[in-house]
Amino acid sequence: MTQLQRMILDTDIGTDVDDAMAVALSMFSSEIQVEGITTVYGDVDLRSRMVRRILQLGGREDIHIYSGIRETLLRNREIWWLGHEGEGILHLDERDEELGFEEKHAVDFIIETVMNNPGEITLVPIGPLTNIAAALIREPKVAQNVKEIILMGGVARIGSNASELDYYEHNISRDPESASIVFGSGAPIVMVGLDVTRKVLLNRTHLDRLTATGKPLNLILVKLVERWLDWYKHDYTAMNDPLAVALLINRSFVKTKRMKVHIEYDHRHPTGQTIAQQQEDANVEICVEVDSEAFMELLLQRLCDYEVKQAEHVLPFGEGLK
Repeated sequence: MTQLQRMILDTDIGTDVDDAMAVALSMFSSEIQVEGITTVYGDVDLRSRMVRRILQLGGREDIHIYSGIRETLLRNREIWWLGHEGEGILHLDERDEELGFEEKHAVDFIIETVMNNPGEITLVPIGPLTNIAAALIREPKVAQNVKEIILMGGVARIGSNASELDYYEHNISRDPESASIVFGSGAPIVMVGLDVTRKVLLNRTHLDRLTATGKPLNLILVKLVERWLDWYKHDYTAMNDPLAVALLINRSFVKTKRMKVHIEYDHRHPTGQTIAQQQEDANVEICVEVDSEAFMELLLQRLCDYEVKQAEHVLPFGEGLK
């Protein structure tokens, strides 16, 4: 019998739709045991409410949610917030609802879970790395006790599409001080960066497939994607975060290169490059190639074929937070 992959998902859900897709993939994958979902960066309580709604729609209210750190580690950088976070998924009156998530802080939950289960917990941060860095500062032994950290972030520019990529990536550049702590911790890391995530693209044909299911969660996901595309001004969007989750299901989706990564940054914004070097003490598997077709098929199959054990909560469109 295949052993379950025990995971904590750390997310900044709310702006780009890929976080919502990652939450959905996590809860619909029997290979993964979600120990908890933590939120980070900005209005973490709003983000936790968004996670709660997705879990409700998927019939997975058994998964616990923990709000984390709002500011960047040194509180020296502005929070990137477009303002549409929550629209299309939360009702207008949900700002005043009972929180519906745990009182325990996300950092406390991460430390306790990893330390009480040495070698068993995979951390999957898909936002800025503030919660993970704070956990490592408070308990450095997290680096030795975590099974591994599969993070969506960074860009090495060593794959086949190197010349097409930016020099920095959002999750790293929003809090480079935290990223520096995580990459320098010695923990085993898989870096799922722009080198591969820019090759896994969700387009309108995929949206039609999700819409055809008629499932309330998929209809909301489609609306969230369409809102993002209106802002992004493209007909496609990268499935950055779900790819990180998918590596717990099938690691063969990617090819990696083992290297050492350090973060080069200063006081300016944006700043925070992931500089990859070949060294004997390398602790980072950098994803350099991806089987895009196989991954996208897995993602769509899991979203299209899921069955909800509890009654689905139908959310009327157009009643999101403003």
